[in-house]
Amino acid sequence: MAAFKRKRGGQGPVDKKSKKVKFVADETEAPSENEPEKKNEVTVPAPVSAGKWTNKERVLIFSSRGINFRTRHLMQDLRTMMPHAKADTKMDRKDKLFVINEVCEMKNCNKCLFFEAKKKQDLYMWIANTPHGPSAKFLVQNIHTLAELKMTGNCLKGSRPLLSFDPKFDKDPHFAVLKELFIQTFSTPRYHPKSQPFVDHVFTFTIADKRIWFRNYQIIEEDGSLVEIGPRFVLNLIKLFQGSFGGPTLYENPDFKSPNMHRREIRLAAAAKVRERQMVKELHKIKKSEAKEDLDKDVTADVFVTPAEEKPVHIETEPPQFKEKKKKLCGFKRQRMARR
Repeated sequence: MAAFKRKRGGQGPVDKKSKKVKFVADETEAPSENEPEKKNEVTVPAPVSAGKWTNKERVLIFSSRGINFRTRHLMQDLRTMMPHAKADTKMDRKDKLFVINEVCEMKNCNKCLFFEAKKKQDLYMWIANTPHGPSAKFLVQNIHTLAELKMTGNCLKGSRPLLSFDPKFDKDPHFAVLKELFIQTFSTPRYHPKSQPFVDHVFTFTIADKRIWFRNYQIIEEDGSLVEIGPRFVLNLIKLFQGSFGGPTLYENPDFKSPNMHRREIRLAAAAKVRERQMVKELHKIKKSEAKEDLDKDVTADVFVTPAEEKPVHIETEPPQFKEKKKKLCGFKRQRMARR
C-alpha cells in the first residue's frame, strides 16, 4: 500500500494500532475517571526534580588573572564534581573584591569559590556566602589535580557526594562556621536537574598540622572500602570575616605565616650560613698573618737528651779496601752455567 502524505494544516490517516505517549506529572496520581484506560498507552515518568528542587544552591567558581595551569585544572575538576557550579570569566586584578557580590547576583549564585593568584606562585581561595557573609580566606597548598594523580578511582559524573568531617570541627567555634560553609558549598542540592540520584563518592575534610586537608574517595563496595579519586589540596586558614569578601574579622589564625615571610626566612638562613663561612676564613687569615715569636732556646730540646757513655774517637788513617762487584748474569747465561 502507498504511504499517505500528511498535508499542511490537515491530519492524515492515523493508524489505530500506533502507541500513544502520555506524560504524567507524578506516578502517585491516579488517572481521572473520565478518561478510559487504554492498553496500548505508554506512560513516561516526569523528571526527578519536577516540583521537588527546593534547595537551589548555586556556586560560582572563577579566578583572577595570573593563575597557572595547575589552578586552572583544579577549578575545572571542582566544576566537574559539583553539578550546581557555574563558571565566569577571569576578574581583573585592579577590581576590588566587593565586585564579586554583583557578579554572583547577575549569575544567580548565592555561594562563591574565588581563586586569587599573587606573584604567579601564591594561590589564595575565598569561600563566601554572598551577599551577606560569612566568608573565609585560605592559602592553598600542595595542589594535585585529577589528571596529575592518575588515581584508580572513578565516580559517576553529577552524582551526589557524602561529606565527612573531622571531629575537631565541632570543638572550636571558627571550625564550626567553616563546617557549615563547606556543607552549603560542596554538597549537591537534592533533585538538582544536573545531578544524578546516586551517592558513590565521599568528600573528606580533615584537620591536621593546623590545616584542612581535602580528599575525594570513591565508594566501591557496600562494606565501605574506598579508593581515592582526586583532586587533593590543603587549606591553610588566614582569616574569617563576618561579611562577604570583607567586613569585621571573626577569627584570625595566629599560626599563619605568609609565603613572603617564609621565603624571607629561607633567604636569611642561607645568608647567615654564608656569613659564618666568611668569618671562619677571616679568622684563619688573621692567625696566619700574626708575627711569629723567635725563641732563643728550644724548650723541647731537653726531651731528646739521653745519658750515654762517651766513646773514644777512632780516626782511620788507611783508605778502605775496594771490593769488586760481581757481574750479574742474565737468565740464559745462568742456565748454561748451571748445566756445566
